[in-house]
Amino acid sequence: MTRTATRYLYLARHGEATPDESTLTDDGVRQSVLLGERLRHSPLSAVHHGPLPRAEQTARLICDQLDGLRPQPSELAGDYAPHLPLREELPPDSADALLTHLSQFPAEERERGPESAQAALARFAGPVDGDEPRHELVVTHTFLIGWLVRAALDAPNWRWMGLNHANAALTIIRYAPDRPASLLFFNDTGHLPAELRRPGFPPDLCV
Repeated sequence: MTRTATRYLYLARHGEATPDESTLTDDGVRQSVLLGERLRHSPLSAVHHGPLPRAEQTARLICDQLDGLRPQPSELAGDYAPHLPLREELPPDSADALLTHLSQFPAEERERGPESAQAALARFAGPVDGDEPRHELVVTHTFLIGWLVRAALDAPNWRWMGLNHANAALTIIRYAPDRPASLLFFNDTGHLPAELRRPGFPPDLCV
């Protein structure tokens, strides 16, 4: 019988990007370095990142603060809409606003999103084969973080929406054999000074 061990999945949104999203801002660089410093003593065995430049650069800056780890690209950690709900899935009082928001996403993100999201769950969630716990970091985007948190909490598929993540914030999910997933941290920005916690986060969500 195959033995399984606990997976600790660390999730981080990329640092603040420039308006054209081609690179990180100076603040985004600082955010990424500070996140790497926070993770310096964590038992990480792998750092994965999405294919877009802002995620790749963030992962590289994090790895620069770690010993012996190189960032590994993963298409599954990309930026896409993980689930496209039908109107009947949504709360009646917010269905119009949510569907209007989804309609603004590029067609490619909407079309490939659900399949990629299921593959991301299979790749990054759940216990791991073997006897030793595994600690992995995925540098990605707020939609995928919301999707993985939603799944860990066994919430409805549409509930990835509304789970907003700050730039370079940290979320950790624990997947232990024969137990429900545990959300250990969500959107933690304790490693960032106050002036670096707000970029990339809607002002009305900063309290």
